[in-house]
Parts: sequence; C-alpha cells; structure tokens
Amino acid sequence: MALEADGNKLRLQDVLEKPSNETCADCGNPAQQRRSSDLCKGRTDELFPAERNQQSSEAVGKMFVETPKKTGKKTPAGSLMEMGSFVGSSVPYMTVEPDWASLTLGVFVCQACSLLHRSIPHISQVKSVQDTWEESEVELMAAMGNGAAKAKYEQKVPAFYYRPTHTDCKLLREQWIRAKYERNEFEFIEKQEPYSAGYREGFLWKRGRDNGQFLSRKFVLSEREGALKYFNKQDARDPKAVMKIETLNATFQPAKIGNPCGLQITYLKDNSTRNIFVYHSDAKEMVDWFNAIRAARFHYLQVAFPGASDEELVPKLTRNFMKEGFMEKTGPKHTEGFKKRWFTMDDRRLMYFKDPLDAYARGEVFIGSKENSYTVLAGLPPSTQGYHWNHGITIVTPDRKFLFACETEAEQRDWIAAFQRVINRPMRPQEYAVEAHFKHKP
Repeated sequence: MALEADGNKLRLQDVLEKPSNETCADCGNPAQQRRSSDLCKGRTDELFPAERNQQSSEAVGKMFVETPKKTGKKTPAGSLMEMGSFVGSSVPYMTVEPDWASLTLGVFVCQACSLLHRSIPHISQVKSVQDTWEESEVELMAAMGNGAAKAKYEQKVPAFYYRPTHTDCKLLREQWIRAKYERNEFEFIEKQEPYSAGYREGFLWKRGRDNGQFLSRKFVLSEREGALKYFNKQDARDPKAVMKIETLNATFQPAKIGNPCGLQITYLKDNSTRNIFVYHSDAKEMVDWFNAIRAARFHYLQVAFPGASDEELVPKLTRNFMKEGFMEKTGPKHTEGFKKRWFTMDDRRLMYFKDPLDAYARGEVFIGSKENSYTVLAGLPPSTQGYHWNHGITIVTPDRKFLFACETEAEQRDWIAAFQRVINRPMRPQEYAVEAHFKHKP
C-alpha cells in the first residue's frame, strides 16, 4: 500500500512538472518550487525515514529551531512551511503554500484560486497535492492538465476580455473562474453578448460629486456614439455627463470605494481628469460593464490605429494606476505650508486630491522623460521648511520643481520607483501633444 502511494506521488510529480502545469490555470501565479519529497511535507516520518537516513537522530535534532515569534517553544520542521527552509539542515526548500487541483476540471491552481473554486462546489472539487492521491485521480489529472483545460474552457475568449492575474482583486478572479467553468462563456459566443454587443445600458450606484452619497443612475454605453453616458433621472432625455470612449478608463478599486464591486471610471473633461465611482450589487453585472468598456475601447482603437495588432492594442484598453497614496505637498513658491493630499499616478499624469474619492483633482502634473529634462530626486532642498513628514521627494520639470514629503522611507522608495519608471520611458509622439496642452492647477 505504501509503495502504491509513493508511486502515485511520483506520478503526480511528473504531471506537475509539465510546463503547462507550472502556473495556476486561472491567475498565472507561478508554481511553487517542487521536489518529489515536498509532496509529503509536514510528515517528518516520510521526509526522514530511518532506513534512508543513517544519521536520523542528528537530522531530527536539526529539525527543531526557534519560532519566529520568540516564544521559546520549539517547532517541528514539518510545520515550518512559512519559514521557507529548514535551518541547519539540507532539507529541500519548503514553500509557503501548497498547490491545489480541481479533480472535476482537471486543472492545477494556486491556494488563492482554490478558495474561489470552493465557492462553486457543484462545478469544481479541489484537493491539495499534499494529500494522498488514488491512481485514478492522478490519471485524470494527467489526461487533462492546464493545457488541455485552457484549450477547452478558453477557446473563444475575446481579445478585449480582461484576463486577471494573481495581483488582481478577488472580484475579477472569481468572475473569470465562473465565466470559464460555470457559465462556459468562452465555449459559446452567444453567452458573451452582455459585453460584446457594442451597446449596454443599466443602473449603477454612483457616488455623488458633492454629497458623497451613492444613488442609482442610468448608464448607457454606445460604441456607435463613441461614448458612455449617465442620466440623473430615469426619464431624462439629456445625459448628465458624456464620457468619450477615446479617453475612457476603468479600474476596480474595492478598498478605496468601500465595496467589493467598486469601479473607478475616469475620462478627460477639458483636458482635466474627472473621476466617477460606481458599483453594482451583482458581481457579474459589474465585471460585464468593465469588459463592455474594454470592448468599446478595443473597437475604437482598431479604427484609430488600423495597422496595429491585437497584442499592441490590448494593453491600451484599460490600465491600473501605477501608485496611489498620501503625500504632503507645498506650493510653487516652496514657502507655503505643506498640506496632506491624496496622490494618484496614472501613467504620466500625477494628480492630487484633498480626498481619495474627489471627483476632480486639485492639480495635475505631467511627468515626462529624462530626455526632456524630467528627473526625480530623493530629499528636499536644504532651505525647505514646513513639512511634517521627513522623507522628501523632488520632481524636476522644465518649468519648476515639485516638492513632496512621504510619511515613511518605504513609501518614499515606492514613489521614487514609480516616478523613475515613467521618466526612464521615452515619450511617444502623442504624449508630446499631451504635454503641450497640459493644464496644471497650482
């Protein structure tokens, strides 16, 4: 029986090491480092069988180390997966999370996605690769695997449809999993109509610009009109706002908005950024709106850039902000007192707000490239006064210097890295036009 179990583990290890199975089938999260002995981690009797280890007593002695919390207790090596490796021994590297598999779908997934699979038990039954496997289960996984599953469940994914990664919010990852395995949207094109039709209308909860209350508003997305519109009243003939698809962007912001389905929509109005915060109580409905916006953007860009490939256009459909957070800033004279503001880095636009959910930025700064005399420096000029946070940043532009202060050194490093990524990137022709027409509000 033990020999059969060992054989199944080795066979499963072979299946896991196929290139198509090295990342999570749903979010692309890289697989953990695997060794055949890792499949029984946590079981010291299997990791160190006496007949295979002539120095078993010495090895067992090394299997106990001080716990990270300094409790004074000893912890067996089998429960130290979170520490990454065994201290003072040559035990193979142990990783933080085990890999998981869906026995019904035949895919290998990461731990985070396995939790989402558990929400659809009628579709997917998950099992840890660390458990004991039957031969029939191993053969099932060998017959399917991530490559074959992708060919089946993702065969007709539209180019514009957002494929979430392990860094995306739970909402996007869960609806991607449900779309593939529960609704079979990418096997039957007719199931893609909600976001592929070129027209969509419905009601979303929208945050009021002035009072901050969320009220139900009618939204209409029309590719033919090239715009997303919303109406303050259900029977209103004229829209309250018209957002051109040309400058439209959407990014999920559940934490900032305070709702798991929270979506931030931005567009340019008189060359300034306007924010709209919306949500829907139904997760599928909100993700359908998001992908409908991406579809509209995709078809707009296909017309605007007829020679561009899908691979070139897809990254331009929607974008997440490079970085957001609080910093202090001073005015153009550098003698004004520093004020705490919420900053958003959206590609080359650095915007600052009094509140993270403000509709309009108090000011916007264009961040160009180093070839055009833009630089970022750690620290503030020696004569600077009035700041409360000690970790300064100076942005040098052709026109002036912008002074900021961060609360922590870690935040300072992250902001400098974000600025540097943009500054190191050469400007595209259309970005020169943006720079020329840019309006900064001091």
